[in-house]
Amino acid sequence: MSARLAGKVAVITGAARGLGRACATAFAREGADLVLLDVACDLPGVPYPLGSASQLDHTAALCRDRGVAVQTHHVDVRVLAAVEAAVATARERFGRIDVLVNNAGIAAPSGKAVHEIDEDEWRLMIDVDLSGAWRTIRAIGGLMAAQRSGSIINIASTAGLVGYRHFAGYVAAKHGLIGLTKAVALDYAPLKVRVNALCPGSVRDDASVEGRMLSEIARSLDVNVAEHEETFVQAQPMNALIEPEDVASAAVWLAGDESRQVTGSVITVDGGFTAR
Repeated sequence: MSARLAGKVAVITGAARGLGRACATAFAREGADLVLLDVACDLPGVPYPLGSASQLDHTAALCRDRGVAVQTHHVDVRVLAAVEAAVATARERFGRIDVLVNNAGIAAPSGKAVHEIDEDEWRLMIDVDLSGAWRTIRAIGGLMAAQRSGSIINIASTAGLVGYRHFAGYVAAKHGLIGLTKAVALDYAPLKVRVNALCPGSVRDDASVEGRMLSEIARSLDVNVAEHEETFVQAQPMNALIEPEDVASAAVWLAGDESRQVTGSVITVDGGFTAR
């Protein structure tokens, strides 16, 4: 273990599977103690299964196998009181919080023109993907400010930088998350709390992290799910999908002291997709 994050405590949302699990296990390898949050159930209006309680437990077990301390909490990021309660419990146990990874998010309801989106669908997308990040920052940012240290990492998307047809809600939420990142970075810069955004491109649905985001996006676009990875590869300048570990490695760097002068940045992990 290289222990680049030894002595740090990290909160990761959406930790049951996908990029959340990839970040959690990468952080554990580097010695961070972890507070893992996930809604751990399906949500009305989201047309695909979300992470489950058993998947969150599996993520925690993988991390504990690395010798770090782990707490898990079933938290809906749409509910501020639930977020605050989990943070209070984490603070009671660990005494501090050094890193926040805002990863919780949904990709659908999507797949329709903007005038076909109803108000409940719009509200759900913004409430999870944008306001959810604001709630966790609200709950944790003050603790980091009092410590005069901390790193907040918002998992955005290339959809925060460019538009995608039939994904108006998702694109709006991720653009908003990048705006939130920059504004909060300026709020906290004098207090030595750093805030950055990661923008992954098309991430492969790796079975080891039980990822399924890319296949759900494919379904929303009426892309043949059996061939969806090859379809997305064709749009990548480097002719390969992004691996979950690629994003997790970037998050480890932002969480650690090697990036101590990096704040307000938007870092793409997209194989050159947004360079065109």
